[in-house]
Amino acid sequence: MLTEEKAKVIFALPTHCLTVEYPNKMGEVLGSASDLKTPKALRPIFYGCFDWHSSVHGYWSIVRLLKKFPHLDADGMVRQQLKRHITIENLSVELAFFNDKNNLSFERTYGWAWLMKLQQELRSWDDPDAKQWAAVLQPLADLLSQRTQVYLTKLVYPIRTGQHENTAFSLTLMYEYAEAVDDRDLLNAIKTNSVRLFENDKNCDLAYEPSGSDFLSPCLEEAYLMSKILAKDAYQPWLRNFMPVLFEEEVDVLQPGIVSDRTDGKLVHLDGLNFSRANCLYGIGNAIPELQANLIPLANRHIEFSLKNISNDDYMGSHWLGTFALLALSNASL
Repeated sequence: MLTEEKAKVIFALPTHCLTVEYPNKMGEVLGSASDLKTPKALRPIFYGCFDWHSSVHGYWSIVRLLKKFPHLDADGMVRQQLKRHITIENLSVELAFFNDKNNLSFERTYGWAWLMKLQQELRSWDDPDAKQWAAVLQPLADLLSQRTQVYLTKLVYPIRTGQHENTAFSLTLMYEYAEAVDDRDLLNAIKTNSVRLFENDKNCDLAYEPSGSDFLSPCLEEAYLMSKILAKDAYQPWLRNFMPVLFEEEVDVLQPGIVSDRTDGKLVHLDGLNFSRANCLYGIGNAIPELQANLIPLANRHIEFSLKNISNDDYMGSHWLGTFALLALSNASL
């Protein structure tokens, strides 16, 4: 459960790093020497927390937690920080970067999905500041929605990696946004292309997971996405064909991932894998109640294995792991 104590620990992570400009992994393509600028100059809203997408989902974590536990920001300092960052002027700079011809695919589709998830959270919050921030960010959400729709028409094969490029993970977050804000064009594009890309998949083998730096499970992310796409009477037979192991009495192949070096930015991904696996297992269990007796304890075990690691962690983990813990804990509470 997302308790107040856990919320306080998670809240401290993004509120600390939203203004930490360095170290920073920029990730853009340079078109000329004039593009050599500081993170804050290029991305005045989302410049902290090591990289753009981590900054974005750090904002999501803050908003999500403030809605449920407003006293976490009793002195209003975090709210004031968001007011200073999320402005029309700053958004114009962010938009200019995304419209640069050299960076049209920047953060596709992982960062795009997290921006939409942040926007979903803001638009569902009955708060004057949140309404203002949502209005500021909507043009960027609209741009990324349009680009996603175009991109999906060109994506012949899904990307099944265990890291940022994973197609199913992004489409799950985007689907939730599109459904919440009634973006019908995006919703239809996700439904149509998810069926095209994944409907005929069979026998996804968890024995080949995880790879050494995964923070997503290709098998489970696809299974969770399709729980949203397929009708209930179609999902269960599809899942039996796709991941029959989930219907076994003991899913022994799923054991929490072990991190050997918490200062290594890639190896620490495996803590994130434990959280994202749990998120998927909760979602699949919600879709097929008969699996809950097996999947829910397994999800809990994955969360408990890594939750103790996110407090006072090395920056390579602390700048992002709290978000994935929160995502899983939020799904556990549904």
